[in-house]
Amino acid sequence: MRKIFLALGMLFIFPSLIFGAHLKDLVNIEGVRGNKLIGYGIVVGLSGTGDGDQTKFTVQSVVNMLERFGIKVDRRQVKLKNAAAVMVTAELPPFVRQGQRLDVTVSSIGDAKSLQGGTLLLTPLRGPDGEVYALAQGPISLGGFSAAGAGGSVQKNHPTVGRIPAGAIVERTVPVSINQKDILRLSFREADFTTVARAADVINAYLKGSYASPLDGRTLNLKVPERYRQNVVKLLAEIGDLAVNPDVPARVVIDERTGTVVMGENVRVSKVAVAHGNLSVQIRERPRVSQPPPFSAGETVVTPETEIVAREEAARVVVIEEGVSIGELVRALNAVGATPRDLIAIFQAIKAAGALQAELIIM
Repeated sequence: MRKIFLALGMLFIFPSLIFGAHLKDLVNIEGVRGNKLIGYGIVVGLSGTGDGDQTKFTVQSVVNMLERFGIKVDRRQVKLKNAAAVMVTAELPPFVRQGQRLDVTVSSIGDAKSLQGGTLLLTPLRGPDGEVYALAQGPISLGGFSAAGAGGSVQKNHPTVGRIPAGAIVERTVPVSINQKDILRLSFREADFTTVARAADVINAYLKGSYASPLDGRTLNLKVPERYRQNVVKLLAEIGDLAVNPDVPARVVIDERTGTVVMGENVRVSKVAVAHGNLSVQIRERPRVSQPPPFSAGETVVTPETEIVAREEAARVVVIEEGVSIGELVRALNAVGATPRDLIAIFQAIKAAGALQAELIIM
C-alpha cells in the first residue's frame, strides 16, 4: 500500500515524467545532422528506353568513359538507346563509418523513357565541399514498370526514378565529437517558449541541479555534469527518454485544395452567432434559331436564350458560447449542416469577426 501512495505522489510531483513526448522526439543536437551527397552517373543495360540522340551530354559522357578504358571512338558515330544520364543523390547520416552502406536515389535528367532493368555504373558522390564521400553502383529497383505498343501504353509508378538499396559505400566520414563537449545545445523542432521552459525544468529535476537553461523559444543550453564528462552519449541517452509535455499552439489549418480542416485542442471561440445557408445559381443557355419564310430576303438568325435559376436554402442560426472546446465547436458547426468546404468559409468569417482565438493557417 505504501508503494501505491508513493507512486501516486510521484504523479503529482513529477507529472512530466509520466506523460508527454520523449525529449529526443522534440529536439535536435546541434552539430549532429546528416549531409547531402550528389553525383552524376550513367545507367546502362536499358532495353531501348534510354536517352535519345538529342541528349548530347549522355553521348559525351559515354565517349569519355570509353576513352578512360583505352577505347577511342568517334563521337558522331555513337548512337545510344540503352544508356541514360542520371543524377544520384544520398544522405550521409551522422556517426557513419567507412565501409558502411547507404541507400541512393537515381533520377533521369535526359529524355529516357524508363530506367527499368538498368545498372548504375560507378559514381562518386560528393558533398557541398566537393570531396568524395561515397561511391555508388548497382542495379536499379523501380518498384514499377512501363510498357508501350503501337496502339497504347501502360505505366505503374514513376519509371524514370529508382533506388538502389545499400548501393553506396562510404569512403570518407564527417568527424563529429560528442564526448569532448562541455556544453550541448538542444534545438527544438517547433519554437515555443513554454515547451523549452518545461524541458529545462524536467532536465534539471532529473540531473538534480541547474544544468539546463533556455536561450530563446527554440534553443536550450545544457552544461554537461562532471559525472558525465567523457561520457556524453550516456547523458543524451538518459535525458532523451525524459517525458516533456509540449505546448500545442491554438491553430486552425485549412487546405482549400482538398477541403481538409484540422483544429488543435486549444482552439477557443468567443461568443458569436453563425448563420449559414447554401446559395446555388444555375445558368442555362440554349440557342434559338429564327428562320425567315421561303424565298424572302431575310437571313437566318441565331439568338442565345439564357435561363437563370437561383435557389437559396433557409439559413440556420447557431450561437456559439464563449470559450467552447473543440468538441463543442464541431458539434455546433455540424448543427448547421456545415461541410468541409463550408467550414473553410465559416472559420474565415469567424476570424474576420475577431471571435476566433487561434492562428488561422491557409495552405
